[in-house]
Amino acid sequence: MILSDKDIKKALKEGKIGVTPLFPNSIQPASVDVHLGADFLVFKNTDNVCIDPKEPIDDMMEATFIDEHKHFILHPGEFALGMTYETIAVPNDMVVQLNGKSSLGRIGLIVHATAGYVDPGNTLKITLELHNLANLPIKLYYKMPIAQVAFVTLSSEVEVPYGKNSLNSKYFGSVKPIASQYHKNFTKNNEWLTFDAKKKK
Repeated sequence: MILSDKDIKKALKEGKIGVTPLFPNSIQPASVDVHLGADFLVFKNTDNVCIDPKEPIDDMMEATFIDEHKHFILHPGEFALGMTYETIAVPNDMVVQLNGKSSLGRIGLIVHATAGYVDPGNTLKITLELHNLANLPIKLYYKMPIAQVAFVTLSSEVEVPYGKNSLNSKYFGSVKPIASQYHKNFTKNNEWLTFDAKKKK
């Protein structure tokens, strides 16, 4: 069940969910508008041959930022990690769905590639996986409305919220864009590396 504007206001007032800061007129019929933060990570295309998910890629990306006087230009086909200005707090019995704004979708701006929701128990500035599908560059401005979040109630409270040690949560409490940590899935502590389905039968 997706919370309506009435239930969003109630949950915010009770402190069950968090949107900080809450911009004026941000609450929509069944979502809350979120705005573009200052920090970005972009790939250094000239120094790298390919992306290997098995290897750390932190050094393959460089940080940049914008403010009231400096914008960010996303060129056609380009990909960048951005961040919401707001910090979103998700309780243990909800997830947050991140969706683009219709008007921005109509100019070819994608705000997430695959990571479309925030797990129960996380409090963070949401990472934006920005991609330009248009034929022209798109200019992005600091604090512009960039996406919307919907709060979705789960069938029950989760047993293990995001951030618990047993989950090896990689992006808990993020306040700036973090390069993919997928390479950590290849450590010896991950059971999928040695899992044999035949032995489990």
